[in-house]
Amino acid sequence: MEGFDSKDNISYSTPKKSAPKNTINFNDSGIDGRSSDDSAMTDQLEMSGIADSKKALKIDDDDSPLPTRRIKTQVFVDIPEMSKFGEIWRRHNFNIVTIIITNILLVYSIIAICISGFKKVQVLFGLTMVLWFCLIYMFIREHWGDAIYRACIKPCVAVINSQWKWLKWLCILVILALIGVFLGLDTAKEPERFISVAGLFVNISICWLFSARRSKIKWRPVLWGLGLQFIFGLLILRTPQGFATFKFLGQTVQSFLDFTDVGAKFVFGDDFMKHFFAFKVLPVIVFFSSFISVCYYIGIMQVVIKKVAWLMQVTMATSAVESLNAAGNIFVGQTEAPLLVRPFLSHVTKSELHAIMTGGFATIAGGVLAAYIEFGVSASHLLSASVMSAPAALAISKLLYPETDKPETLDEDIHLPSSGERNVIEAAAKGASTAIALVANIAANLIAFLAFLAFFNAILSWLGSMVGHPEISFEYICSYLLRPVAFLMGVQWKDCDVVAELLGIKTFLNEFVAYIRLSGFITNRRKEIGDARTISVRSEILATYALCGFSNFSSIGIQIGGLGPMAPTRTGDMAKVAMRALFAGTIACFMTACIAGILYDESMYEGRSLLAAVNTTVLNTTVSP
Repeated sequence: MEGFDSKDNISYSTPKKSAPKNTINFNDSGIDGRSSDDSAMTDQLEMSGIADSKKALKIDDDDSPLPTRRIKTQVFVDIPEMSKFGEIWRRHNFNIVTIIITNILLVYSIIAICISGFKKVQVLFGLTMVLWFCLIYMFIREHWGDAIYRACIKPCVAVINSQWKWLKWLCILVILALIGVFLGLDTAKEPERFISVAGLFVNISICWLFSARRSKIKWRPVLWGLGLQFIFGLLILRTPQGFATFKFLGQTVQSFLDFTDVGAKFVFGDDFMKHFFAFKVLPVIVFFSSFISVCYYIGIMQVVIKKVAWLMQVTMATSAVESLNAAGNIFVGQTEAPLLVRPFLSHVTKSELHAIMTGGFATIAGGVLAAYIEFGVSASHLLSASVMSAPAALAISKLLYPETDKPETLDEDIHLPSSGERNVIEAAAKGASTAIALVANIAANLIAFLAFLAFFNAILSWLGSMVGHPEISFEYICSYLLRPVAFLMGVQWKDCDVVAELLGIKTFLNEFVAYIRLSGFITNRRKEIGDARTISVRSEILATYALCGFSNFSSIGIQIGGLGPMAPTRTGDMAKVAMRALFAGTIACFMTACIAGILYDESMYEGRSLLAAVNTTVLNTTVSP
């Protein structure tokens, strides 16, 4: 977003006084062709400032019976005010439009409050205040940001840096003590949450054990990454305001995505819901992809991504490339986020390349997130999982593959390019067109993987029947092998076999298939279907966090195929670190589930509605074509 600038450096070009080549002809049969009239008209033009000299006016007499006059002239209009306004508009058009829209919303909100009361308008009024805060912040930063930094921030940073050798250990001890006290008091009533704490330490220990260079591990990115993950989880899952905000965002996103039904109904007919996945779920990806493209065109995505990347860079001391990629993974997929840092991919270190691939494995794209919401998976927990997994991916990446070189962008800032579309309509159309390949890829993969799974299960059942165990299947094997993993996340033991099956399907096949299976258990619980297998709400939520990532073997080919053309000289390095990055992305998802297991309080979801203070009617409208 372009900042405000009070200095308008505008250059003006003075028109030349030579006779122009182009002419404007006026034919008027009522004008006499005498030189006195010519002089009078010339004097008039000179007095009005339009003509620079008599040479700017030439009158030709012709031999036609009717008296006619042709005036060949070039008119130069030098209006500095218009040029200045145009330059200001060119440089600050986004800010000007934003200020106008914000003021319109503010006036409308005040009028609506006077008519309908504050309760109905509080969401719109809150959004307007957020816009005004952003505008004021930008204005202050542009005009007095450097002065504030030199006067206030720089001296404090200098003092902290001079005492940092002992101060950092004091901060670490204080933070660990506070976390220990919080966990001790918070989990006293539910001791089973300590299982998730144990799972967190087990995952960290495994990563340390299999680290490529244990002696080179820098613990700052690891500890800060886990700290940010814990802070995000604490704000989202345990504070009433954070919980209410993300629950409200989840319901708002769900209501927003329901508008896809209008387009799907028009294209596929009134019975489109009979083919739920093809005509209900996949169109949501198209709609959401178009929306994300519009956000890129407006500039919202660039601002949000850069702020999140800045937070991770200053706390974890990671390079600009890997921080920006990790922030982008919150919103876009494993092959789209690296486009933000494409010019630097050929020069990144192996540790940075490992971090970029880990971020892709540990998160999901916004389009498929919308599809999972359509399955009935909690939107608020999907959103929080996407946010929490970003710093976890960087932390685990730096633990498994520590940095030994100096990245080129360690202390640099990367400027995100603006969208290349010319208007909002083109941006929306491009986003919808881009989703075609994603939708086709998802449909094709599901057909192939589900068919392959059925074939593999048939073989296992056939082999098992020879020894009296025809029930053996891929899910059956995973339910035993991965049961300890599910238990260490904090899943109740009676549900560990089901969650272990889901983890196996997600890791060895596809997370889309795993979420489809999870949605079946959610539906069984909500509809209270008789003998159908169900799992507890806690197990559903922890599974939601653990499955929220592209960490499966098929994604290795997708990442190498997507990153390879961006940096052809690094394809070999990508292949070398791919398996380690897949393992890191998987562990990052498991650790996000462990954090959720530590912080999840079922009483916040039962017996009280924290959303009562938030206006939930926004976008909650019945739509019809």
